[in-house]
Amino acid sequence: MSEEILINITPMESRVAVVENGVLQEVHVERTQKRGIVGNIYRGKVVRVLPGMQAAFVDIGLERAAFIHAAEISSREGSAVECISLLVREGQGLVVQVTKDPIASKGARLTTQLSIPSRYLVYMPSTSHVGISLRIEDEAERDRLKAIVTDCLASEEIEEQGGFILRTAAEGAGADEIVADIRYLRRLWEQIAALRNTAPTPSVIYEDLSLALRTLRDLVNPRSEKIRIDSRETFQKATQFVAELMPEISDRLEHYPGERPIFDLYGVEDEIQKALERKVPLKSGGYLVVDPAEAMSTIDVNTGAFVGHRTLEETIFKTNLEAATSIARQLRLRNLAGIIIIDFIDMQDEEHQRQVLRTLERQLERDHAKTNIIGITELGLVQMTRKRTRESLEQILCEPCVSCQGRGKLRTPETICYEIFREILREARAYQAGAYRVLANQRVVDRLLDEESGNVADLEAFIGRTIQFQVEAMYSQEQYDVVLL
Repeated sequence: MSEEILINITPMESRVAVVENGVLQEVHVERTQKRGIVGNIYRGKVVRVLPGMQAAFVDIGLERAAFIHAAEISSREGSAVECISLLVREGQGLVVQVTKDPIASKGARLTTQLSIPSRYLVYMPSTSHVGISLRIEDEAERDRLKAIVTDCLASEEIEEQGGFILRTAAEGAGADEIVADIRYLRRLWEQIAALRNTAPTPSVIYEDLSLALRTLRDLVNPRSEKIRIDSRETFQKATQFVAELMPEISDRLEHYPGERPIFDLYGVEDEIQKALERKVPLKSGGYLVVDPAEAMSTIDVNTGAFVGHRTLEETIFKTNLEAATSIARQLRLRNLAGIIIIDFIDMQDEEHQRQVLRTLERQLERDHAKTNIIGITELGLVQMTRKRTRESLEQILCEPCVSCQGRGKLRTPETICYEIFREILREARAYQAGAYRVLANQRVVDRLLDEESGNVADLEAFIGRTIQFQVEAMYSQEQYDVVLL
């Protein structure tokens, strides 16, 4: 499977597209004014302790206070104390790292268990453990990697060296490359440690890399054939970064100088627009309906126009198999996270159910976010989770509709007309007026003058006053005012 990574840079934002076999699989967006803060380390101040929730709010200099749970706070004695009142107090300074960006009305999530990533390793100053990514399955390779780190720490005579996790990218890496990473992380930690007690509160003492450089560090893998960057300045920075930490991929870096925008060249812009739509067509004629919500996201599978050529069960099975592949792509593309419920079309054959689940699991193996398929409920729904670390594509690019307040529905003109009638009755009982003027949307006024004209006449007779109507072009369908004349 071939993979290309496209990096589009403008002064306002940076965007990354991961394209596999010519099909867009992932989009990452970082706005210059709203740059993500996951991985950043801050010296903050505890502003509120919540014993009932075993948590605290910490001011790290953002618009909203960040949130930390007792389980994410390392006690000075290193014991497993989780009573929040014993761990922190209001007004206390605290060095913390962001694990989740602020999302909607929720503040950032924090931990005091710091970690710093490099190309092959994650350094954890507060532990002495050497671990290996579960995605590296070969036992001989795991033993080799662990021996390299252990030997390096012994030969360098590093005291209080902290712990290391070998990332998936370390598989097959040489000893020199891993040792270079260890030295780089140690130097970086010394700089951070020097600021822990001297930096003002609140302030940032370490910022993670820009989106373009994080992409090189985290997303590039052996399948990545090309990394194309349309900014010469960013390409030069990437070249320097790669030369220092990832020389083995230097020949894959490429500057794209073309006049046609790089995302247009690969059809990425169109795919981004489609990823914001609720309905996702399948090649067979079926379709998905994707509904992200606050508590969970739901995905419904429908056969649509697909009737198949054999039995109904075969038609359903084929649609579900195609849907499983599409769902895995949509999760990555839209960056849906948290609890996800999938309503596949009901299958009677248990072997068909197993094959659909296996297909979904196999397609999710390429997902960089951690996923967990829990199984099928008694109602035939597939339950799964996907780790949330940043906002979804919809949250980054969209905002709630001002007309419907994010409900996705509008009250009908008929409903609004009856609300107006009730409002006029209230006004007539409370105030003396010579007449009433209704200001409303064009569709509402049209209905008042047409289908509801009989009801308007009856209301005028009942209150003994005339009612006038005026179209307000700027009003949404649900907006109206009743003015006393």
